[in-house]
Amino acid sequence: MNTLPWLDPSRAESLLQQLGQRILVLDGAMGTMIQRHDLQEADYRGERFVDGYDRIERGDGDGTGHDQKGNNDLLSLTRPELIRDIHAAYLEAGADLVETNTFNSTAISLADYHLQHLVRELNREGARLAREACTAAQADTPERPRFAIGVLGPTSRTASISPDVNDPGFRAVDFDELVAIYREAAEGLAEGGADALMVETVFDTLNAKAALFAIEATFDGLGARLPVMISGTITDASGRTLSGQTAEAFWYSLRHARPLSIGLNCALGAKELRPHVEALSGVAECHVSAHPNAGLPNAFGEYDETPEDMAETLREFAQSGLLNIVGGCCGTTPDHIRAIAAAVEGLPPRRLPETMEAAA
Repeated sequence: MNTLPWLDPSRAESLLQQLGQRILVLDGAMGTMIQRHDLQEADYRGERFVDGYDRIERGDGDGTGHDQKGNNDLLSLTRPELIRDIHAAYLEAGADLVETNTFNSTAISLADYHLQHLVRELNREGARLAREACTAAQADTPERPRFAIGVLGPTSRTASISPDVNDPGFRAVDFDELVAIYREAAEGLAEGGADALMVETVFDTLNAKAALFAIEATFDGLGARLPVMISGTITDASGRTLSGQTAEAFWYSLRHARPLSIGLNCALGAKELRPHVEALSGVAECHVSAHPNAGLPNAFGEYDETPEDMAETLREFAQSGLLNIVGGCCGTTPDHIRAIAAAVEGLPPRRLPETMEAAA
């Protein structure tokens, strides 16, 4: 595997070079920043969906209205300037890597909004907006490359677990279905100019395997590849993913993909995530990432951990040699990323095992 040439050799080589020199900073939460704008249904619809359907795709007089409020990925089409500005705010705060606004841009997730036909376009435009923001930021600081990370979210279905307690053998989705929906999304991200692809917030390793299979099929179709990143999520104090794996088992299940990085994000705050990142760091033969939530959610579903507190905790991660990439997930803002970037600046990145260094 991984024998195809890079889709953009200069960008891939630059990313690898930067990872060898310092801890790279990932951005924070997209949803948290969107929520600050208190958007209403009309904001999500824009002009294209103003009458309750997609004029461009379906034509006037066809289609039924469906609520779009909360469909954050749709804003890449209806409010692109808002998404671009959020990327820019994270880049200004010190992020080296920004994630595309595509967490739910798969046919499964978009089915909730009856917009499955927009998968490829949403991924393409999400990648384009992130790439544009990175290009603008790098123009101001050419000595510091910035990278657009194409995000493939977990979907709302699991291939490993039955959603029906009365029928444990039932599955709401199968491997082949997941491969098809992930390939469509991955192709859009590649078209839009993503510098790398990240299979993110993995709660079911079988879903991740389908995503990685789809990514490889996408690369075969292109005749070239992008760096691939993986980030799982530990769902509770048991220290396991929803499908029952420890951090170590998660790595060994996916190491065949030879990812650029593997890490953990979401669900837990940095302090709670620390032992699991340490476990992953002890076995992974690639770069290790962590982008935790801003603490655990409170009774109102909000996140209370301050930028200073979060930065202090993640600085200890770095000082202990656990990290190559660090950022934030739910509840984090540019203020969090600015504090984290300052906290890890100048600290050496985690050393790769010799087997990985020899293969790089």
